[in-house]
Parts: sequence; structure tokens; C-alpha cells
Amino acid sequence: MSGPAECRKAGGKGIPGRYRFLLIMLAAYALVGLWRPTAAAAALRGFLAMLVKVVPILALVFCFLLGINLLGPDRIRKYLGRESGWKGWLLATVGGVFISGPPYILYPLLAELRQHGVRDAFIGVILYNRNVKIPFLPVMIYYFGLSYTVVLSGYIILFAIVNGKLLELFLRAGQRSASSSSAGDDGLTA
Repeated sequence: MSGPAECRKAGGKGIPGRYRFLLIMLAAYALVGLWRPTAAAAALRGFLAMLVKVVPILALVFCFLLGINLLGPDRIRKYLGRESGWKGWLLATVGGVFISGPPYILYPLLAELRQHGVRDAFIGVILYNRNVKIPFLPVMIYYFGLSYTVVLSGYIILFAIVNGKLLELFLRAGQRSASSSSAGDDGLTA
């Protein structure tokens, strides 16, 4: 991916790759619009419909990011850090259930939380608990019954916590093995 630094290396000439790609796509859509206006109009309507759905989620994520920055790392570490205890597990579980939207929109939010000291286990719990879909609960109850829905949701929440613990365990073991192999001779050199 080219950026401003690459343009400066080339003597300041040329358009950065991301802008070049944008211009090429705009030109392609303009050509399609000239060639088949009805297809271009349908594509534009589809794009606008998708934009209307995505913008509120992006705005919500932006508000969360702003709130995280306003809270500050110390307060976030207090509630979701290493020493948070059962309250951290509860917050991560409830947060994961109530967060909606595609995961690729949530990744910046979770990365920001991680930079502020949130445990990896809690990030895993948040991602896993997204599978408890609040809007689908009435439909699940209608089709599968209340007991099935409660048991399934309970298992998802339970295994989210198990997955969070396992994630943290594996990451900690991976960090230990990486630090031990870089710290000393592994016996493979002649």
C-alpha cells in the first residue's frame, strides 16, 4: 500500500496508491454510468442503502472510542484490567451481548481498549458474546421455545468465559516461549 512517504521518496511525483485506486474506481463507475445508466443507478441506490445502515454503527463506534479516550487508561484498567475481578468479567459479558454490528467495525474499538490495558480475555469474551443476538431472541423463542433459547444463550455466555480464559492462557504461554527462545541459545546453532 503506497502512501505519502512513498510519494516523497519518488521525488514528490505521482499520486499515492490509495488515491489512485479511488480515482480508478470513480472512473469505472462513471464509464458504467455512461454505458448503462440503469445499472449505475441501481448500484448507487444499493450503495446509499448500505451507507444508511453502516453510518449509525460507525457513529456508535466513534462515540465509544471518544468515551474510551475521555475515560482514560487508568479508569479502564480499573474496570477491565488485570485487577478488575468478577466485575470485569461481568462488564465484558454484558458489553459483548449488547454490542452489535460487524466485527470489522468493532476491531478499532477493541484495539483501543487493548491499548488502554483491557485484558485479552475480556476482548475474547466481548467478541464471543456477540453471538447472543438480542434482536433475534424473540424469533428464536418463537421457533425454538424459551427453554432452548435460554440454554443456548447460557452456553454461549459460559463458553465465552471459558474461551476468554483459554485465550489468555495461550497468549501468556506464547509470550513465555517467545521470550525464552529469544533470551538464550535454543541449541539449534552449530
